[in-house]
Amino acid sequence: MSLQLSFAQASATGPREQNQDALRLVTPNAELAASKGYLFALADGVSQCADGGLAARASLQALALDYYATPATWSVPQALDKLLLAQNRWLRANGGGQPLLTTLSALVMRGRRFTLAHIGDCRVYRWQDQQLQRISQDHVWDQPGMQHVLKRALGLDQHLLVDYLEGDMRPGECFALLSDGIWASLSETQIKSVLRDQPDLQAAAQTLVKTAHLCGSQDNASALLVRVEQLGTASLGDTLAQHQQWPLPPALRIGQAIDGWQVEQPLGHSRQSLLYRVRDHQHNPWLLKTLPLARENESGALQGLLLEEWFLRRMAGRFFPEVHVAGQRQHLYYVMREYRGQTLAQLLKQSGPLPLAQWQGLAQQLLQAVGMLHRRNILHRDIKPENVHLDETGQLRLLDFGLAYCPGLSEDRAHELPGTPSFIAPEAFEGQAPSPRQDLYSVGVTLFYLLTGQYPYGEIEAFQRPRFNQPATVARFRPDVPEWLERNLIQAVAADPAQRFETAEQWLLLLEQGERQPLILRARPLLEREPLKVWRGLALLSLLLNLILLISLLKG
Repeated sequence: MSLQLSFAQASATGPREQNQDALRLVTPNAELAASKGYLFALADGVSQCADGGLAARASLQALALDYYATPATWSVPQALDKLLLAQNRWLRANGGGQPLLTTLSALVMRGRRFTLAHIGDCRVYRWQDQQLQRISQDHVWDQPGMQHVLKRALGLDQHLLVDYLEGDMRPGECFALLSDGIWASLSETQIKSVLRDQPDLQAAAQTLVKTAHLCGSQDNASALLVRVEQLGTASLGDTLAQHQQWPLPPALRIGQAIDGWQVEQPLGHSRQSLLYRVRDHQHNPWLLKTLPLARENESGALQGLLLEEWFLRRMAGRFFPEVHVAGQRQHLYYVMREYRGQTLAQLLKQSGPLPLAQWQGLAQQLLQAVGMLHRRNILHRDIKPENVHLDETGQLRLLDFGLAYCPGLSEDRAHELPGTPSFIAPEAFEGQAPSPRQDLYSVGVTLFYLLTGQYPYGEIEAFQRPRFNQPATVARFRPDVPEWLERNLIQAVAADPAQRFETAEQWLLLLEQGERQPLILRARPLLEREPLKVWRGLALLSLLLNLILLISLLKG
């Protein structure tokens, strides 16, 4: 079920020469509407300054274009705040010595909730059941004679302060965004009368504008009305709020049914999670992941499982497991598709270090998967052979998002070091914040291990304080590896993050370029190939030199 809205807008210049108000309605495709929502915005340029109309139009255009380009994993306030801060800097830098100022109210409606970003003196109202409620605050000075002087606006100050309001939407309610050209001339009683008497939104918007000018408004007048016809499905925020209502399932037995799923077999049991193979009504195999009952009261554990599911939903694609909609669940878990095949750890144990051609194909797939993750602002933080699956068709998938991290959404607990020690980047041991280069380090160690069966800095045990000196060379274990590929791997596992690849795409490009080069095998040093013979030869040579020296002394 998708969010259904009706909307209308109207604007008139009035007695002024130019209309310095701007309106913007963005109704994206279904996928973007579900992840980012619908955007409605009203801006009122400040006419006493440089070009208020330009400030208003440019601000709404930047907001409309850039908001939908922000990662889906950013919260709505986080995305709006970053964009408005950037626009504030642009206005301050492009006024030609004069201020470019505008007020702005932006309403994002997604799923079942709304988010309002507001700065200045436009007003936003909610109208339902004959009740009109103002949900914005005028940012003006309240001293006598200064009620129309702004104390907050885009472009006014270096440090921008925006009001944010979030809440649940109600079916049938109407949101009204009005410029001061309307509300300063019409009382709330008059606004209520128009909304009550004009059920058609377009007629209501036009009536508000015309009535304001008939009542003596000397300003531009603009109205934007949005009515909620049908609520959509829950967004991440809604889902996280539900975790307090859903209980953890009890320990599940073979043959037991839960919310329509038939339990076939328990596959994994640890202190952190439980994994079961289940079947749907068509007897297709799926994997059900939940938490042990012992973690029910653990801070952040339940929210972490839902966040893990949400990350996988956002990463829908061939490099990640498919997550089931599971709309009828009454317990806290999520279900993902099971794929026939094996993890790269199992493949390595079965066949040993991978042939170079197979390794290169898997390396490219893994970098494509990690690049897709990072473009959506998600860090995996536990990349290792055990968490990379290869199905029977040769398709690689990245598994286990239990430690995944998204800035602004995930809680980064102090004194915790998530991941497997041998694959954790050196700077993470020093307490540095998660970063894409730490994931790329884990990719580097994973690929090094798949190629050689060894770790570049040796195996690191839990609670060990490791030292990262010079990594081992690949050629020590694999003389068939070309020099360009070894350089790639050494760069990927560099102890200094600044020396590593900046993005997965950068590394992938070098890998693809190198693959097109002729395979020139380096000559393996004799000391590596025949160390015993080398040392025996050196010993014999030393003995011979000593004998010659002794003979020459005796003759002398």
